[in-house]
Amino acid sequence: MKKIFSSLKYANFRLFWFGQLVSLTGTWVQMVAQGWLVLELTNSAFLLAMINVISAAPIMLFSLVGGVVADRVNKKKILIVTQSLSVVLAFCLGALVSLKLAAFWNIAVIAGLLGLVNAFDVPTRQAFVVETIDKSSLNNAIALNSLLFNSARIIGPVIAGFLAGWLGIASCFYINSISFLAVIVALVFMTGDFSPKDLSKRPMVEGVIEGARYILSHRNMRALVAVTAVSSIFGMANVVLMPIFARDILGVGIKGLGFLMSSVGIGAIFGGLILARFGHEGNRKIFVKSGTIILALSLILFAMSTSYVFSLCLLLAAGWGIITQAVSVNTLLQMETPDNLRGRAMSFYTLVFLGMTPFGSFIAGLLAHWFGAPIALLFSGSACLLLTPLFFKDI
Repeated sequence: MKKIFSSLKYANFRLFWFGQLVSLTGTWVQMVAQGWLVLELTNSAFLLAMINVISAAPIMLFSLVGGVVADRVNKKKILIVTQSLSVVLAFCLGALVSLKLAAFWNIAVIAGLLGLVNAFDVPTRQAFVVETIDKSSLNNAIALNSLLFNSARIIGPVIAGFLAGWLGIASCFYINSISFLAVIVALVFMTGDFSPKDLSKRPMVEGVIEGARYILSHRNMRALVAVTAVSSIFGMANVVLMPIFARDILGVGIKGLGFLMSSVGIGAIFGGLILARFGHEGNRKIFVKSGTIILALSLILFAMSTSYVFSLCLLLAAGWGIITQAVSVNTLLQMETPDNLRGRAMSFYTLVFLGMTPFGSFIAGLLAHWFGAPIALLFSGSACLLLTPLFFKDI
């Protein structure tokens, strides 16, 4: 057990870790509430998917620029700014609901703005981890970060279900707004040298090209990015379609939706604990491949399930697959990237892990609209299962 949590011995990482735990719990509260709100307002699988497209599109467009900024600017200062902007956006969404002004268009605007903030926040946050620890502890720290992300994924949806039922949907957005303050406070108390690692004054475009050239010139890094891209496009469709499965197929309502999404988090926690303990260099590539296959198979079976209990079990397996692949890819990329390019390497990871989801959400939304959510998810899981092994030989 001591080895699993070894990275928490570093004071800066400990502050950052606990701050993120609070903040990410709030983020998951908002994600569940936002999906349910859009479905209730529009009753449209397509528009539900489009919110995900809108929130992820800025990440696709600007995350590579965010990576250059992360390498050239003090990461601690960047994160204080991005977290502060997130406070404002979450509060505005809550106010719209409270004033009964919420509509698809203004929810979409806020989702797009939050996506723009995340285009700079996510690659910076990913690259910042190594500055809070000794590099030899990187694998453990990334695994613990996944553990907190998925602990939040368990706690957040359950909180969202109860808050929405007792206090109304607006309370979920206010809670998320407050939760960002935990990271801001943690960052203020962190000490050390967080100065930029790339002192180059070259134009931004050249910085992006330099990062792209580094990733594309290494066969194993290209393969890791490709596997992540395919999994993000086709393997993440379960998230956008989950409200439909909860309401129309499994008949469990918003509280049941919370438990469905929490099951993914529980499975991911098991994956994170295993990686924190056993995810040394010799196992990382095996974990990438096994996690990818388990994710795809779980989604295929979930698409065909009409049993709530069986669906919960399948999402446990999907959560294990998602985090096992993601942490292993993240670690391999960071370990093989020099310090002055780490922000850009993480921006490419962010681009494919989060920025590619608009394509999957758009495809899933259209298929769900035309043929129903089960067919849409069956297609997505099958595509993931068939395409990702094409890149395994180069990992």
